[in-house]
Amino acid sequence: MKRLLNSLLALCLPAALFAQDNKSEDKGTLSGNLLLSHQMYDRDDSIGASTQVYRTTKSSSDAWLYLNYKVRGYSFSLRYDLFNNSPLLNPQGTFTENGIGFWQISKDIDKLNITAGYFYEQFGSGIIYRSYEVRPLGLDFATQGLRLSYKFSNNTVLKAFTGMPKGDIGNRFGVNPQVMKGVNLEHRADLGKLGNLDLGASFLNRTLDRQSMQLIVENIRSYPVDEQFIPKYNVYAWNAYANWAVGNLSLGVEYNHKSAEAIRTQSGVLENRNGKVLLVNAAYSVAGFGKNGGGSMGFNAQYRHVDHYSLRYQPFLNVQQPLYGFITYLPSLTRQNAYRLLARYQAPTQDLGENGVQAEWVITPKFGTNFNLNYSDVRSLKSNGANGNVIQLYREMYAEWQQKWGKKKKIQTKLGLQRIYYNQARYEQEPEYEPVHTFTPFGELSIKLPKKRSMRLEFQYLNTKEDQGSFLNTMLEFNVSPYWNITAGDMINTSPHRYKNMIIANKVIHYPTLFTSYTVKNSVFTLAYLKQQAGVNCSGGICRVEPAFSGFRFTVSTNF
Repeated sequence: MKRLLNSLLALCLPAALFAQDNKSEDKGTLSGNLLLSHQMYDRDDSIGASTQVYRTTKSSSDAWLYLNYKVRGYSFSLRYDLFNNSPLLNPQGTFTENGIGFWQISKDIDKLNITAGYFYEQFGSGIIYRSYEVRPLGLDFATQGLRLSYKFSNNTVLKAFTGMPKGDIGNRFGVNPQVMKGVNLEHRADLGKLGNLDLGASFLNRTLDRQSMQLIVENIRSYPVDEQFIPKYNVYAWNAYANWAVGNLSLGVEYNHKSAEAIRTQSGVLENRNGKVLLVNAAYSVAGFGKNGGGSMGFNAQYRHVDHYSLRYQPFLNVQQPLYGFITYLPSLTRQNAYRLLARYQAPTQDLGENGVQAEWVITPKFGTNFNLNYSDVRSLKSNGANGNVIQLYREMYAEWQQKWGKKKKIQTKLGLQRIYYNQARYEQEPEYEPVHTFTPFGELSIKLPKKRSMRLEFQYLNTKEDQGSFLNTMLEFNVSPYWNITAGDMINTSPHRYKNMIIANKVIHYPTLFTSYTVKNSVFTLAYLKQQAGVNCSGGICRVEPAFSGFRFTVSTNF
């Protein structure tokens, strides 16, 4: 309660003092948003929907209310977070607490910005440091401290911060005791006819707390003498990056390096290892070719090498809480698919080591026709020893054709095919599971109807002999713009396959979905009944394994 009152005072007292001035130009503005989700659980042992919320609590709620007040160049922000019997933070359990999850005071003084409290920030692509949130997965990696940003010119910006990371599952409304400090410099050079060159460099330091160090030392002392080492309180990381753009071409490269520290390896032991990440990307686009000059084409490719780049608040979090403790941002390099079955198998980044490539080619030969080809491949690093092997972790081949029909282009079709190799044993830590090979054709039909109505029909068929077997998914959606959306669908486990440790029934299983949403001005209300299989859930490139879901879900989202 004391923390809550102090935070409210930090936000409201300055605002109240400014409000005493009645000049019109000094009146402040208040804005905000609300996101609320309420679940009612319908236990279904046949799909494994039988965690704690199904057995005891039966329902849960999550809510975030964000307020921002601006006056006289000051900005005051406050976010109230609520978790009631929520499995969002720990899918196998429940969490109940509420309080101030975010507060911030910010002020611009000429070219200098001062921010105190919680903040979200990113250096470069985020590989060396990124504080961010992913609400659908219950993640909040805010930093609490002080951040300065100085704008030397429109092309040169210097940022620096010091602070502590926000608490994790057991300390959601506090901060962790580790201390972080960082600085980032970015500059854009105008090269005239040769385009623009963006340059940047960052430096980061993280210092462990005494309790974390004692835990590390106790573990190391239990190892054989030849495997013991002296752990360090501090880890240092730096990066350098450059992005060059000229005409339709852009090229980028970023290198990140961290000093040696105690990290937990795949086998579960601590090792004194440094780490590095190399990221290279290229993109090219062209427009104005083909019939009537309506054609366009785009190509982009990425390569990423990750080598023992486990950069966390402290090393034990990758076992106790696999998605918590990150300082770095290493999203999946592979394509982010939207369709239900196409998104079933994702490739979470292996921070201990992987080599990944992705390439995409999009061509529009004429208005209304579009082709998309995508390929991604992720492999492990070569294992130690002369006979070390490289392991295939993930591979996806994707092809899609979209076509609009008729004079007014009111009918649109989409046809495509996806093939995936997924190393389930590595990604889901299930040694007995075989690699998954999928063959998934998919399609969609969209029709614009009179009176701002539209209809959409989609299907996917995922064919595989591994994991849980093959699935068919169909969905029909009807829209009355701008108010109503009504959706009905069913995903069917048509050819079931089971491993011994799977807790789902060995039979044909239906996963129905009934959904409706209503939009009025800045508010959206949704109500859904659905059954969802266990698996990897991804949002913004960040993935985690989640249990099955069965029940009702009601959400409210509004801006003011």
